[in-house]
Amino acid sequence: MSVLLETSAGDITIDLYVDEAPKACENFLKLCKIKYYNYSPIYNVQPNFSFQTGDPIGPDAAESDGGSSIWGLPDGVTKKPAKPEAMTFKPEFSRKRKHTERGTVSMATTASPINPDDRFAASQFIITLGENLDLLDGKAAIFGEVVEGFDALEKINTAFIDDKGRPLKDIRILHTAVLDDPYDDPEGLVEPPKSPVPTAGQLATVRIAHDEEIAENTDPEQLEKLRREREARAQALTLELIGDLPFADVTPPEQVLFVCKLNPVTRDEDLELIFSRFGKILSCEVIRDKKTGDSLQYAFIEFGNKEDCERAYFKMQGVLIDDHRIHVDFSQSVSRLADAWRDTTNSKTARKKGGFGGIAGLEAKRHYREGERYGGRNSRGERYDYVFDKDGRRKDDGKDSRDRERKRERSPRRDRDRDYRRDDRRDRDRDRDRDRDDRRRGDRYHDDSYRRSRH
Repeated sequence: MSVLLETSAGDITIDLYVDEAPKACENFLKLCKIKYYNYSPIYNVQPNFSFQTGDPIGPDAAESDGGSSIWGLPDGVTKKPAKPEAMTFKPEFSRKRKHTERGTVSMATTASPINPDDRFAASQFIITLGENLDLLDGKAAIFGEVVEGFDALEKINTAFIDDKGRPLKDIRILHTAVLDDPYDDPEGLVEPPKSPVPTAGQLATVRIAHDEEIAENTDPEQLEKLRREREARAQALTLELIGDLPFADVTPPEQVLFVCKLNPVTRDEDLELIFSRFGKILSCEVIRDKKTGDSLQYAFIEFGNKEDCERAYFKMQGVLIDDHRIHVDFSQSVSRLADAWRDTTNSKTARKKGGFGGIAGLEAKRHYREGERYGGRNSRGERYDYVFDKDGRRKDDGKDSRDRERKRERSPRRDRDRDYRRDDRRDRDRDRDRDRDDRRRGDRYHDDSYRRSRH
């Protein structure tokens, strides 16, 4: 069973898993049959991951209802459902189907507000642009795969997008064609006689039309700026995922200056003295090599407020310091903010055994077996006992405390007895060795006397 999606980026042919996901396939086939997806925008493009579509107006539009399943009996022309109570359905999740291949097609789902384990879908669907995307497993219900049109997927994957993932130039589903339909139509389903024209709501969401020609003399600086913004966004998301940034949109402080092209002999005190005429300085640090201590010829200066920082930026650009003409800019570093965030996270979660840096108060403890070689005692000569956390120390009625006190009182006597036993063993070993040596000397004496008597 197959469906053809004619998009502005090219044709995409989808084969459906009708045996494994019959309900999701029926929903998708019938929505294509009534032309519900016609002129639907492709939005939320995540390069090398996936793109999402299926909302006929688009999620950015105020009148968007998010889309309806075929059992809500939507009108293919107006996109309005006749049965709003049936706009969603519960799709099938196959255990053997995973998002491992590029071009996997699945229904976008949302968790039920009543039971989070139940997930519901409507009309929106996802097509993957990468491989081994296990993040989607269990969240998106797979019902098909792309068999033709991977060049169209590549065009979508490389399209210029904004910070929300929407292509700057519209990519739309222009037409849908059902190649094979094994299902009966739901009662009340009305198929339009011809492909409907875009609605006013759909036309209102157009930015740059898919068929609009963009001037060939596009500013290369603008294109380069967009490329850098996309790259920076991707790097920030990566740092957020690994816990290096509190969130991807973190912004650097506005009262910190970055100063470079310094003379290696310039010290922190020199810079602080020079820049202090613009206002109060909270910190001034010349960055140095960790091993050699040599200056790396750049520094960070933190002012008390934003206005003093801006005044220093405009006045100190290109100023000569220690025979070097410095360069001044606003700092883009967020390392201090990230460090402070991690420290705060650790302190809040230390008692709960969490945090990106682990438990701040964790102590290195000697293993018990390591102490057995020293008579079951630690480095201070004390016997090992159970270890309790500060907040988890057990409560007792005084009996355990008295027992431990008696053990401590008896410990010198045990130490003294053990020393006596050790001395006894050493004396016995010495006497045994002396007797053995005496016997050997006696045997040699008798052998020598016997040889002399024979001669």
